[in-house]
Amino acid sequence: MAYRILFSNIGYAKGIDGSLRQHIARFARHFYSRLSVQEQVLKELNAIITLERPDLCCFVEIDSGSIQSARHNQMQPLINETYAHYDVADKYGPDSNVSQMPLHGGRSNAFMSREKLSFEKLYFKNGTKRLIYKIALPSEIPGNIHVFFTHFSLRKKIRAKQFEEVRQIILQTPGETILLADFNIFYGFKELAPLLQTENLVVLNNEKDTTFQFSGKRLALDLCLCSSSLSSRLALRIIPQPFSDHAALLVEIAA
Repeated sequence: MAYRILFSNIGYAKGIDGSLRQHIARFARHFYSRLSVQEQVLKELNAIITLERPDLCCFVEIDSGSIQSARHNQMQPLINETYAHYDVADKYGPDSNVSQMPLHGGRSNAFMSREKLSFEKLYFKNGTKRLIYKIALPSEIPGNIHVFFTHFSLRKKIRAKQFEEVRQIILQTPGETILLADFNIFYGFKELAPLLQTENLVVLNNEKDTTFQFSGKRLALDLCLCSSSLSSRLALRIIPQPFSDHAALLVEIAA
């Protein structure tokens, strides 16, 4: 049976699809989202999860209870008997002062899974968004596979440093690798060259298949990279998320 992984940037459940019209009409949600708005977004996300039946769900831009979310922990409506195993953590890191700032507290990454998985929380040395989740897939999935997921910097120079950091982490990790992230590569796939040329990694996405929109601009930012030896066992689908400016990714690993 195939193993399925969902990667989703939910945009803090603001219900803004990235169009200029919604950014203008719903501008206030960047500072405060009503509980009813968040509940509707999370209901739509739950519908995707129910339909696609992933074994592991990885989330970036999820709120664990900030002022902007009316102190609502957005993970709670997602957790149930099927997905009882989870972790949520501040994406800036335990030693960062950024999370103490008014517009940053509660900003998190998180995952939930059908079964208990071994995981670590690693942190970039560069940038403000520093959290990297490292998750070991079940031993019955061949390949000793580790899934990494993160949210790379908006700044090109910082992204380049973070790419080098994650390259070193992957080098030190035995077995095969899946790397899921909002890469923020605004200059295109050429930014990935240090990862793709110096390591045994390939990108599953097609650059023409965009995952992000802002006004009229569309880009492929949400990507899946994997060990080249693993690529023949993986299938990638892009899942529309009308409630976010990012589409989700569904990665299926053949047994």
